[in-house]
Amino acid sequence: MNGDSVTVSGVEAEYTDIASRNAWALVYQKIGRECQAYGYTCTEAKKLENKPLNRYRDVNPYDHSRVILKRCERDYINANLVKMERANRKYILTQGPLALTVGHFWLMVWEQKSRAILMLNKVIEKNEIKCHWYWPRAVGKDSKMVLEDVQLTVEQLLDEDFNYYSTRVFRIVDLKTNESREVVQFHYTTWPDFGVPQSPHAFLEFLHHVRASGALDADVGPAVVHCSAGIGRSGTFCLVDSCLVIIENEGIENLSVQQVLLEMRKDRMGLIQTSDQLRFSYQAIIEGAKRLDPNYKNPQMEESLYWSVPEEEESPPPPPPRGESLSKAPKRPLPSIPVSASLVNMVQFTSDTSWEDSMPASSTQHSSHTSSADDEESTPKSNVTREPAAELRRRRTRELSERVSATKRRVRDAERWHDFKRSLYKPLTITCGVILVGIAVYAYVKR
Repeated sequence: MNGDSVTVSGVEAEYTDIASRNAWALVYQKIGRECQAYGYTCTEAKKLENKPLNRYRDVNPYDHSRVILKRCERDYINANLVKMERANRKYILTQGPLALTVGHFWLMVWEQKSRAILMLNKVIEKNEIKCHWYWPRAVGKDSKMVLEDVQLTVEQLLDEDFNYYSTRVFRIVDLKTNESREVVQFHYTTWPDFGVPQSPHAFLEFLHHVRASGALDADVGPAVVHCSAGIGRSGTFCLVDSCLVIIENEGIENLSVQQVLLEMRKDRMGLIQTSDQLRFSYQAIIEGAKRLDPNYKNPQMEESLYWSVPEEEESPPPPPPRGESLSKAPKRPLPSIPVSASLVNMVQFTSDTSWEDSMPASSTQHSSHTSSADDEESTPKSNVTREPAAELRRRRTRELSERVSATKRRVRDAERWHDFKRSLYKPLTITCGVILVGIAVYAYVKR
């Protein structure tokens, strides 16, 4: 890479052309049509005994590339080994584990000798469970998971929280041989479902740390990459990583992003779920290619990409400074607020996000008071005090802990409900079968 404009003109020109025509949806549909001619089978995934092991009925692993479990009653798991020979990369793309597939998931990590798990989703998104909580709840032996069905134990050794992702280190022990191995989990916590990060900068930082760990090297087992279905966000990560390796080895002039995606889709169906994810992949590849040049400087950033990364997810803006205008009633009535596009967007935003959940309790209480000028006027200024910083931090920590506990309770309740429904499946099936046989026998005897 010499860093001049010619080296990136091919992919950039393609990106600019598609963007200028607003044709991302058309390009994405064209890729889908080409994949329809593959003709690969998903026989194992559609077997009656394996259907409950799939999170989504329309996302199934191909037979020719599916990961086969060796030390399990069933050898099936919804996972594919995706190979990109040009990049010398191998990934295992899989769905977020279900409650009944947690043991299968860890057995796959153990048998495939994976060094890392890349988790690109949250456990709960949009009030829906996207992935079962499959790792120990806390650091230490007291929270160790014992997976009797696959004869493994999983203990969490380390948990570090960064700006927009977390890393956790686990020790897996084989109860049969007493052999142990450490695995690191990179958990990207701010990538929205069916969406994309706000910019490629934070994503490239995340990819940099994953690469630096050696988890993607050719001399170790393939990294396990998952989101909820294991095709959208997971496919985006693998596409960007593979394309950047190809650029390093062959130059960007020899890269076709769409051809790489078509090649990867031969091993797992549906990689890249939306046209926005395809567009973001181009952006990350172009930005990543430019950063391969040591002399390249981003004119929009004063510091290096790897110094500081902002939060990805949008959060409610902080309350405005409370000056004298908020502590006294206005002398004249305020003018009415005009209806505008920004106001409509704000209404839509507040309908999706609970301000009371994201702001401190004192802020919401104060806001409710400021809605009435009479209330503010009747409150003496001498009674208005500021909380000490330490007390404010403790209260916010307590509120965060309560929200996390509530989330965990919702997850456990949902899991119990799903377990109850599954427990009814077999008796109901037997009962219906007996009834049908009885009806058939009765009809035959009567005839």
